[in-house]
Amino acid sequence: MISTARRPDDAAGDADVVRRIRAGDRSAVDDLYERFRRPAFALARRILGDDALAEDVLQEVFLSVWRDPAAFDRGRGSVASWLLAVVHHKAVDAVRREESQRRRQAQAGDELVLDAPTATRDVEEEAWSRMVAEQVRSAMGLLPAGQREALTLAYYGGYTQREVAALTGTPLGTVKTRMLAGMRRLRQELGGPPGGGALGDAVTVEESQA
Repeated sequence: MISTARRPDDAAGDADVVRRIRAGDRSAVDDLYERFRRPAFALARRILGDDALAEDVLQEVFLSVWRDPAAFDRGRGSVASWLLAVVHHKAVDAVRREESQRRRQAQAGDELVLDAPTATRDVEEEAWSRMVAEQVRSAMGLLPAGQREALTLAYYGGYTQREVAALTGTPLGTVKTRMLAGMRRLRQELGGPPGGGALGDAVTVEESQA
């Protein structure tokens, strides 16, 4: 998934690039793209299943960074975890747009009386998904920066513990400890049983790969 391991000093270089963007250096956006093009594209491609859509998402992501570089808060994690979380969010939005467009096209010739129940279920499912996602984001915000960073890369980015260690320049043992502690805290905050839910399943699989 990751073509080259990131060195411990890469995080400082990433933050320096973001500082240059904040200062209005247009070339810094190109530098940030070169640093994260491969992992960002791999993540978007995995979610979307389409190269062209993945490229569109990357353009949208890096344009948003240029427009609002202040969105990055160093106190909440590394540039890598923040940027990949943005890629994940925008890729999921793109999936929803594509699915919505396909549904509209498929239902264009249906009668309104048949469309109504389906539309209602779609709205209910989307509302439920958004509520769960918001609960997870809120709970993640309560975690210490190191735990939040590791879980963000694993849960949103789909990276293994070894890849999280390479991305953040952190020892593998430390990554494992942070993820385990973070998961315990999340389960408490979300009120679920140990190991329960989609996030618990993701980390259970992750632990088995270690």
